Amino acid sequence: MSTGKPIAVGTNDSAQSQAAVAWAARRAERANVPLVIVHVVDDRWLAAARPWVEALQDTGNKLLKDAAGRARESFPIEIITKLMTGSVGGSLRKYSGKTSMLVVGSGSGHLGGSLTDLALQVAAAAKCPVAVIGTQDLDGRHGIVVGVDGSEESIQSVAFAAAEADRDGQELTVLHAFSGPDRLVDAGLTPDNLAGLIVEEERIVLAETVAGLREDYPDLIVNKVLEARKGPVEALLEASTEAKMLVVGSRGRGGFRRLLLGSTAHGVLTHLPCPTVITRVQRIKHQA
Repeated sequence: MSTGKPIAVGTNDSAQSQAAVAWAARRAERANVPLVIVHVVDDRWLAAARPWVEALQDTGNKLLKDAAGRARESFPIEIITKLMTGSVGGSLRKYSGKTSMLVVGSGSGHLGGSLTDLALQVAAAAKCPVAVIGTQDLDGRHGIVVGVDGSEESIQSVAFAAAEADRDGQELTVLHAFSGPDRLVDAGLTPDNLAGLIVEEERIVLAETVAGLREDYPDLIVNKVLEARKGPVEALLEASTEAKMLVVGSRGRGGFRRLLLGSTAHGVLTHLPCPTVITRVQRIKHQA
């Protein structure tokens, strides 16, 4: 029996959550860890009559049984089911501390994107890396893309993505996108050589972020991409259109301390291009 921390996946039997269960089961098989399939009965129904609550719990148990049955047909892994009652986001956040990864489906369309508020809450608050899975066909996709900005969080994201790419025999693309001075808007307001100086400084940031990867993963192909014409969200979405996985940190160096999920992570999740992992390898205290 495996001894590593399990991978947990939330399910509500939507197409997205079924895809999430399959993705999580495949990963659990590769990592040789148990898979925990979780369903949460929303606590807003607790004020209802007891028979109605029991009916919701019965439905939840059937969902779990069916999801586990489908997973067992394809993956010879240890599968545990867990029914919880309470706030969905809060319950998953609390349980995430017991897992190596929490996997959720992307949900239905919302505000022009593809992610529900619930999945955003989970990605923002979980205590472990969170994988958000859509219904994209993953056949023929290749490569892992990771977004960086020089922050400590993004360095952790690179470490996670490099280990993933090396384990799966994939190329790793490390992308650093930033906005320099606009040549038209800022004409006459900034020194002529400022844009070049900024690019060179950010090139150093990118180089420092990937330093050590060759030593740790000598066979890993690493592509470094510096993008000064597009914002981080646009550049990452474009770069990961055909990728097997996109990895971003929960927050970057430009985030406010009160925000649990940075604007780049939020942006890519609301237009999910491929399975996307929000890393939270360890909590980092930012200096004021």
